[in-house]
Amino acid sequence: MLMFGTRLKELRIQKGLTQQQLGDLVGVTKVSICCYEKGRRTPTMDTMIDIATVLNVDYGYFLGRDDFAVTEDKSGYGVTMAREEIDFILELRKNVPLHEKIVKDPKRYVDLIAKKL
Repeated sequence: MLMFGTRLKELRIQKGLTQQQLGDLVGVTKVSICCYEKGRRTPTMDTMIDIATVLNVDYGYFLGRDDFAVTEDKSGYGVTMAREEIDFILELRKNVPLHEKIVKDPKRYVDLIAKKL
């Protein structure tokens, strides 16, 4: 739920709300909002939906489902990805030799990365 906390804080700040103000609007304490943002506490699904409603986003945004990525040729094929996933891919593309190797054999390179971690 780390993504939830990060996105919650970003949205709260964008909307110009304090933790206290958001808590009051949702019906939880300032401490709860603080704990959600820091990843120390997870809200109930009802609370997450209430927060999403107050911040005017789909609750799926907090779970990483926010961007619809389409092929570069705009052929209509697309997939919903988290902004963080898109940023990772864009960063990977900067390293052309590595990107080409991963695209040719993704399973092999994911396995190699998993072993290193």
